[in-house]
Amino acid sequence: MALWGHPDFRRLWMGDTISQFGATVGMTVVPLLAAGVLNATPFEMGLLAAASTMAFLVIGLPAGVWVDRMRRKPLMIAMDVCRAALLLSVPVAWWLDLLTLPQLIAVSLAVGVCTVFFDVAYQSYLPSLVGRGQLVEGNSKLQASLSVAEVSGPAIGGYAAQFLGAANGVLATGLGYLSSAFFLVRIRTVEPTPERHPDPNLRREIAEGLRFVFGNVTLRMIVACTGTSNFFHGIQNAVLILFLLNTVGLNEGTTGLLFSAGGVGGVLGAAFAYRIGLLVGQARMIWLIPLLTWPFTLTLPFVSDGWGLVLPMVGSAVTAFGVVVYNVGQVSYRQAICPDHLLGRMNASIRWVVWGSTPLGALLGGGLGTWIGIVPTLWVSLIGSVLGMLWVLFSPLRTMRDLPTEASVDAHG
Repeated sequence: MALWGHPDFRRLWMGDTISQFGATVGMTVVPLLAAGVLNATPFEMGLLAAASTMAFLVIGLPAGVWVDRMRRKPLMIAMDVCRAALLLSVPVAWWLDLLTLPQLIAVSLAVGVCTVFFDVAYQSYLPSLVGRGQLVEGNSKLQASLSVAEVSGPAIGGYAAQFLGAANGVLATGLGYLSSAFFLVRIRTVEPTPERHPDPNLRREIAEGLRFVFGNVTLRMIVACTGTSNFFHGIQNAVLILFLLNTVGLNEGTTGLLFSAGGVGGVLGAAFAYRIGLLVGQARMIWLIPLLTWPFTLTLPFVSDGWGLVLPMVGSAVTAFGVVVYNVGQVSYRQAICPDHLLGRMNASIRWVVWGSTPLGALLGGGLGTWIGIVPTLWVSLIGSVLGMLWVLFSPLRTMRDLPTEASVDAHG
């Protein structure tokens, strides 16, 4: 495929792979640290889960405007360095016997702010680096990076927490972000100068991005699908670690292994997303693949130690396969139809909803876990996340096969 011979894309891909590896280790060891060492309650776990994505809700919209006003590569490098410094403070505090749950929450909030800017810039940078004709291939490879990290990261994070201590595992996350910055610095492609509004106005520019997203019926359905599923996934984040450690009785290493099963499915999804798009249609796969795969997540509550891990691991792998293929399709679709000058605001507007719903779900999950119990809350989260696919199932995507070949300024598609 063409992008194998694209040196700067390879650098972006390598940096992203290392960064995602560190992030997935961190996503495992930070809640394990809170639950297993700091003895966090369900409500406190909900706060911690909410903290990591709260920034998308609070500053997501203005971040899109600011990203559209500046070059994206230097911004991504700065955000990688800041995330590294923040996360490396966790093992330092642990070594000094000063680590507390408020520090974990504060670090998660600050890292979330950096992630908002990095992710909006990153998704807006790809079209200028590889061109619109190679978006599906580029997104497939980048999703492969995420999936490979999800295979190995949680298992390594779980066993690192078990044998070395969870705080030491956070080192991998910080070092991963520094490595990502190193590879981004080496990208040589000259980034186009951002278009400047003759009369910049933050509120008006935010509104322009929102109108583009919510004036397009297909984008509205994609946002509703992803936002609904993420909201219920946020509920799951608040109780899943407590369910696996306290209710089922798994150890940290086995918990990481279970999470890694989803990564295996994600690797396969990323590997085959491009071919699936050619076979069934790049637009059609956005609704068809979730319909066939997402219901397998309902196997998770039946987990137990030993052979009882097999069914939930298979279910997690199949579900992750579908999630990755869906993400490749929907991200490529929205990049394909959006004009260059709106890419930052389009991505920020969508992430404001789809990631902003996650901390709200996490806060609700913490409350539900305390009120109705951990297992009923887990069932609520899983059923709700599956039903999120109904938005795209009954959207105009049903009448489309492939992605548009040109960006559109029409907000009413």
